[in-house]
Amino acid sequence: MKITICQLNPTIGDIKGNLEKMKKVIQQNSGSDLVVFPELFLVGYPPRDLLERKWVVQAVEQAIDELKEFSKGFQSAGILFGAPVPTHRNFGRGLYNTGILIHQGKIIIIQRKSLLPTYDVFDEARYFEPGEDIDVVKFKDEVLGISICEDAWNISEPWQRQIYKVDPINILAKKGATVFINISASPFYLGKEKLRFKIFSDHALKYRLPFIMVNQIGANDELIFDGRSMFIDRNGFAVDVLPAFEECVKTVDTKDSGNADYYRPQDEVESLHNALVLGIRDYMRKCGFEKAIIGLSGGIDSAITCYLASRAIGPENVLSVTMPGPYSSKSSIEDSRKLVDNLGIKFMKIPISQIFSAYLDVLTPHFKDRKEDITEENIQARIRGNILMALSNKFGYLVLSTGNKSELAVGYCTLYGDMTGGLAVISDVPKTMVYKLADFINRKKEIIPVEIIKKVPSAELKPGQTDQDILPPYEILDQVLHYYVDEGYSVQEIINKGFEPDVVRWIVQAVDRNEYKRRQAAPGLKVTTKAFGMGRRMVIAAKYEY
Repeated sequence: MKITICQLNPTIGDIKGNLEKMKKVIQQNSGSDLVVFPELFLVGYPPRDLLERKWVVQAVEQAIDELKEFSKGFQSAGILFGAPVPTHRNFGRGLYNTGILIHQGKIIIIQRKSLLPTYDVFDEARYFEPGEDIDVVKFKDEVLGISICEDAWNISEPWQRQIYKVDPINILAKKGATVFINISASPFYLGKEKLRFKIFSDHALKYRLPFIMVNQIGANDELIFDGRSMFIDRNGFAVDVLPAFEECVKTVDTKDSGNADYYRPQDEVESLHNALVLGIRDYMRKCGFEKAIIGLSGGIDSAITCYLASRAIGPENVLSVTMPGPYSSKSSIEDSRKLVDNLGIKFMKIPISQIFSAYLDVLTPHFKDRKEDITEENIQARIRGNILMALSNKFGYLVLSTGNKSELAVGYCTLYGDMTGGLAVISDVPKTMVYKLADFINRKKEIIPVEIIKKVPSAELKPGQTDQDILPPYEILDQVLHYYVDEGYSVQEIINKGFEPDVVRWIVQAVDRNEYKRRQAAPGLKVTTKAFGMGRRMVIAAKYEY
């Protein structure tokens, strides 16, 4: 059977636009036996509380009817796609997450998703009822075992246990499937591509059946979808793996065989780079922004953010603003200028010393008998944030904030200051990974000035300041953060790995103490297994025993 894999980028809520995208691809591949689209493609994934709007569900139903009528014009091609469908019951959530197969104007099967994930970024039980029946369907020369994303993930990895009682893939195999087809909206994080391939390859080998997975690409708010749709033969070998982070439509034949050497996962840092570029581009495009503005400090974080933005939307659409203050070094301004020249982006210089002095003149009488402290440092950061927002309001730029995950984790950032922005580009990238990203960017020629990379990190908000005045070395900080935030280890478990007890306690307490800051941060692009944002739900007003 010839099956066309449609790895496409839907826009959430744009049902008409997503439908037109489907129609165009179907027309171009009308000779295929089956044209397959990702999970919930008609409405886009994740639609979240849009599913609670009746008019959205009604628009999806109208689109399904339109697609049925459209399919009458194609004698060969069946159409398999994802959509929310009402349960028509007077109890429960009222919707199923389904895969719908249409052929020649008729619905051949509606396969309901059985396993509804509720961990990390997923919240499907909030909207959907689990499917109770899992059936195969005879279509042309194959018996299709259709599953929807999580339905194929009831394995012990990576949770060290099976988290569902039902195993849809096993049921489909027992009912006589001759090919597995999984329609997915599987978000990206570093290393997930390899995990996906292993899971689907294991299914194919275990049941001696070919496995086709169709994944969406694109970025929707914090989530990035990398695609990497794949066709795996009955021996668990890749026959075809579609490219990452780009739309691709490709037809495969279920009779074809792969080989053990075909599959090669993307380089980790390269995939991080490409994910962030796509994340910026899609967030801006889908939110209606064409231009971005970035505060350029002379440090590596803002340099990386400027570079990524220039790759995402073009250097002509990026404005960088350097805002030197009383403690800014001459080298920071010079290094910023060199970066701007390398990237070809726009540059603006707005000094803040005079504004800062005005603040101090106003506040000094009220700060009588109190020494200067972090208050005065934060005023400088907030002045810069206000300037960026003023330019954003006046010219319609989207402010991209530049803080990394390490800083955000321990609160080494200023509310309404350097946290100001509409999108936090590298807020899920640990500082040690930021340096690896810089090395990748400079792999062919120097783009990020070497002076910026070698510079000792500093907020430059007081004389002689460096990050390590307050923070542990980033190599240690990032390891402890990984164990505590990503892996959920206890303080004692982290100490047992050889870290200094006082350092571990300081880091852990800083993470928990600064939850209120992160709740007010801009949306950040998720690239690790556990990002601050929609996948991490921690209380603010709480007390922990360490």
